[in-house]
This record gives sequence, C-alpha cells and structure tokens, in this order.
Amino acid sequence: MGKKKDKKIKGAEKTQKKTEKNLDKKTKKELRVKGEEDIEAIISQIEEQDRKRQQIVEEKCGPPSPRCNMTLVAHPERDILIMFGGEYFNGAKTFLYNDLFYYNIKTNEWSQIKAPNTPAPRCSHQAVILHQSGGEMWIFGGEFSSPTQSQFYHYRDLWVFNLKDQTWQKINASGGPSSRSGHRMVACRKMLFVFGGFHDNVRDFKYFNDIYAFNVETLKWMKLDISGIPPSPRSGCVMASTQDGNHVIVYGGYSKEHVKKEVEKGQIHTDMFMLSVDGKSKQESNPVKWKWVAVKQSGCRPSPRCSSSMVVTGQNRALLFGGVFDEEEDEECVKGTFYNELYNLELEKGRWHHILLRKKKDDNEPKKRRRKLKASPEEATSGATSEDEEYELSDIDEDVKKMRVGDGNLEQMETDDSTLTVKDEKIPDVVSENKIITYDDGVFSVEVKCPNRNPESHDLEVNASSSDVEAFMPSARMNPLLAVKHGQLFLYGGTCEDGDRQITFSDFYSIDINKLSEWEVIIQQDSAQMDWQESESSDDDSESEDGANGGKAAKDAEKVKNIEEQDDDDDDDSDETEDDDDDDASDDEEPAPPVEPLEGAGPYFDRTKIYWMKTAENVAKKEKIDANAKQMKKAATGMAKDFWKQQQQQQNKPDD
Repeated sequence: MGKKKDKKIKGAEKTQKKTEKNLDKKTKKELRVKGEEDIEAIISQIEEQDRKRQQIVEEKCGPPSPRCNMTLVAHPERDILIMFGGEYFNGAKTFLYNDLFYYNIKTNEWSQIKAPNTPAPRCSHQAVILHQSGGEMWIFGGEFSSPTQSQFYHYRDLWVFNLKDQTWQKINASGGPSSRSGHRMVACRKMLFVFGGFHDNVRDFKYFNDIYAFNVETLKWMKLDISGIPPSPRSGCVMASTQDGNHVIVYGGYSKEHVKKEVEKGQIHTDMFMLSVDGKSKQESNPVKWKWVAVKQSGCRPSPRCSSSMVVTGQNRALLFGGVFDEEEDEECVKGTFYNELYNLELEKGRWHHILLRKKKDDNEPKKRRRKLKASPEEATSGATSEDEEYELSDIDEDVKKMRVGDGNLEQMETDDSTLTVKDEKIPDVVSENKIITYDDGVFSVEVKCPNRNPESHDLEVNASSSDVEAFMPSARMNPLLAVKHGQLFLYGGTCEDGDRQITFSDFYSIDINKLSEWEVIIQQDSAQMDWQESESSDDDSESEDGANGGKAAKDAEKVKNIEEQDDDDDDDSDETEDDDDDDASDDEEPAPPVEPLEGAGPYFDRTKIYWMKTAENVAKKEKIDANAKQMKKAATGMAKDFWKQQQQQQNKPDD
C-alpha cells in the first residue's frame, strides 16, 4: 500500500512539473511576441552593469522622480533620511529602481549614492536601521516586474548597507524566508524579524503568516520555537517592536483567496497580535521561545483598512497614517476608499487614539464656534470612522489627556496649547425639520426625506482651544513613507486611485510630534510630474463597456430626463391633483435611517442596505427604468453615501 501511494505522489509531482514546463514555454512564446525578455535575464543584465561600477560616488541632485513602494529610514547618527528602490507605473509601463538617496534635514538637500554591488531594482521590500558599526541599513526581499507587468520576480535575498563606508554586502545565509514581497520586518534585540507577505507568479498567488528571525551578530537565520495561534496569512500589515524587545506587534493587513475558478475575493484584516518572549527566555539576549497572543484592542480604533504605514515614536508608542479600504462592487470591479487620518497606538496596551490637529486661528479670520472639527472633502467621502469604534471618555486616563507622543519622551505637561483634549458636546438627536437629499447618477434620480439627526461628537484633538481651526492634513493615500528623526515625523509620497488611474505622490511633509500642531510642506505635489498614459487594453475595455452597458445607461438617463421635462412642461392646473397626491405620498414615505454616532459611510450602507436597495427598486419601477442588479446596487450605494455626506455636513455645521 505504501509503495502504491508513493507512486501516486511521484506521478502527481511529474504531472505538475510537466504542466509548469508547458506553461513556461507558452509564457516565453508570448514574451517573444511582445518583444520582451525573460524577467530573470533582465535582472541578470542589471546586476552585471552594477558589478562593473568600481567607485563610490555621492552627488547632489533634485528630489527623486515619482515612485512608490520604496523604503525611507532615518540615519542613526546623522540628520539624514535614506530612501531606496521603488516603482512607478504610468498607465502603460512599469519602471523599477535601485537608486539610493540621502535627504539632508538641515540643508533641505538631496544627494544620490552610487556604489558598487548594489541590490537589483525592487519595490515592496523592507528596510531596517541598526546602530552597530557606525550604522547599518538592512534590506530583505521585494519584487521586480517586467515593463508590461506580465512577469513578476520575488526576491529572498538579504543585504546590508554600511552607512560609514557606503558599501553594500549580500548576506548568504541558509534557512531564511521564501521569496516574497509585501512582508514586514522590524529590529528586536539583536535580531531582524520578518513576517508575512505574498508571492505572485501571475498564474497563482500565496500569502504567508510565517515568521523568521535573523541574528545580526552571527549572521545566521534562527529557528524559533513558537507557540500560540498565529495571525492568518497576510501582507500589507503594520509591525512594530516594543522598547524592551520583549514584544512584536502585528496589526491589520490584506489577503485574498480563490472563491471559484478565476474569481478571487480579498479580505482586509483588523485584528492585532503580539509575539512575546515566552517565560524565562526574557533573560536571554536572543531568545528562541516566543508565543503568539491575540490582542484585545481598545480606544478609538481605525476603521477597516490596509496598506497603512506605522512608525515607532518612542516610549512604546507608534503613529499610523493613511490606508485604503477596498469595496468589491462586483467580481471584477473594486473601489478603494483612501484615508489621511493620524492615529496614536499604545503598543503594549493595544489602545488607539485618533488625533485631530488644530492650529491657532488667524486674527483676521472671522471667529466661529464649532461643535465638531469639520471633515475635509477626502475624509467626508472616506467613511473615516468605524461602526466598531468604542471610544469613551473612560478610555482616556488622566496621564493620556496631558501627554506628548514624542521622540523618546512621554512627558507630563501642564494644561496648555499642546494638551490632548476630548470634545464631548451633546447635540440634539433630531432637529424638527426634515431635509431632502437629491441623488442623480444619470440613471436614477430620487429625493430622499431624512431627519436632521446629529450624533454626539467624540474626537481626540490636539492643541484645541476656542480660537483654534482645523489644521492642514496631507491628502488621503496608501503606503506613505514614514520616518522619525529628532522629534519630527516625516511623510513622503504614497499612492491613491482616481477611477482607473493610479496617482503616485511625490510630496513631502514634516510635523513636530511633541506639539502636533501643523504639517510643514517640504515638497508640494507637482501635478505636472503625473505622466499618465492610457494603455491600449484599457481603451478597448472602455469602448467595449460603453458599447455593452453605456448605451443602455444613456437611454435610461434620457428616459429620466424626458420624464422630468414632461413634468415641468405640464400645466399647473392639470398637475394640481397629481401634486397633491405626490405630496401625500411623500409625507407617508419612510424617512431614511439616521447615521449612528461615529459611523462611517461603508458601515452605514451595510447596516441600511435593505432600505436603500428598496428605494432604488421603487425609483426604477416608478420611472420605468430597466436597470440590472449592478446598476441597482450602484444607485443604492450612491444614495446612501450622499445621505451620509449630508449628515456629516449637518453635524459639522458651525453655530450661528
């Protein structure tokens, strides 16, 4: 029996290898048609060119060209930020980089370091700074893609850049993680911890939840003895280590799975886990026994999102910025909501604080008293808060009310302009008058009656006083670069989406994390740098979609328009009875469900989906619009979102 089973396994392995070989042949044939080389050959050519470089050259230059998914770390001894790698997609072609840039904080100048034996171009890798040997930057993994994105190559190499000598060294050590990108890496004690990530070879993908530790003294990968239930496989999470080196935190992330043939479903994770030194191992310099423990989060939690960025600021605190929530409208269409919120996390407690920046009001501006900080346009459409937020006044200890989240110091402060405060004003649940919201997307046109309901305002604000106004915030984005140096938080770049267009930011900001009063603009976003080119495939898809669905949508929109024009052209006398009937019917209509306190746009629609779908169906029936299920859901979502926006504006309306 055993021999037969072994033969079956070997037969399956042979079949799989044969299938992969045939697929490789097919891929290479397709590449020849496109005029594109094999991806491993491209990487080999680049590495060969870098090996020919003999000298180390540092030359001043302008800011880096547009790119994303690079790394940014702070030099441990000098006033310098270090950027490496990245990618740029212009809509038709992808560019990968292995450039190394220095940004001098004091002089506000950029320089590029060109050194022999540079790692191959990559993005979605990880970089960590260590203080030893005059400063070292360690890099692991990442990915490279061909210009047409028809090929992907994932790295599993480990590199160290000696900051004192400005030399690269590839570390050849066995037993490390498999090739991957989108993973996370942090320094803890004398080790580098690598967690998660994914591997995608176009034909298939895999997400990881394994964790590895590299000993930077012995230059070997360690085999850890880990107990407990680990986080599920994911990439795009955030990871941080505590100051004592006894804990590593993993929060959030993203993964996807096959639900049926050629159909994938994504999942955004909102859980938090702590990897802690197990038992007496705390006394060891490089312990091997660790344990996973699920963390119960508290405070003002971020709404579901992934691809946020986090940086440790000192005293077991970290700041988180940005992220994206992807909503799958159907099997092929995904819509992203991007965020520009700033959160403070107490690492050992798993307690979140949502930070709202305030600045002193200009004396020339008219003074207005406001119940709640008014949301920016990006925040208003993002659904910035979550239905599962459980933020209460009791969650904020007295020492948290008067704190600095700064660079290595958590100082008790007197109540002054840098005090964290919580606004807790009661607002009437319902205003006597009902509002009417009009929604029109070209297919559906409907008016919705709603009560003017304002929930309580619970926001953590910095520098709040009666004469303060809303401070400027960098725009919403995912994967921004964050680094901290001398009490300053630096934020560079990131990406967001505008329809099918990817926007790659090249802007640069800083903020004093002891005061948290206002962002300083170092580099303003230059829209002229955004060279977006529509690919031929997207043009074809657009034309096809217009032909299949656009014509029908245009006819339905015209039908609604004709009905409205007909109503306007009718005589007042002939419409009197109908208008009276319509008014009576309008009075009997059920008001839209009110928005709950601290409820985002996405969670609001999920809770009230039945009402809005019914409303869309009634409109379609009344106006005789032949809409499919996708159009119905889009209309329902749009009406709910417009209603949510109106409620937010009403809540943020200044007092007269």
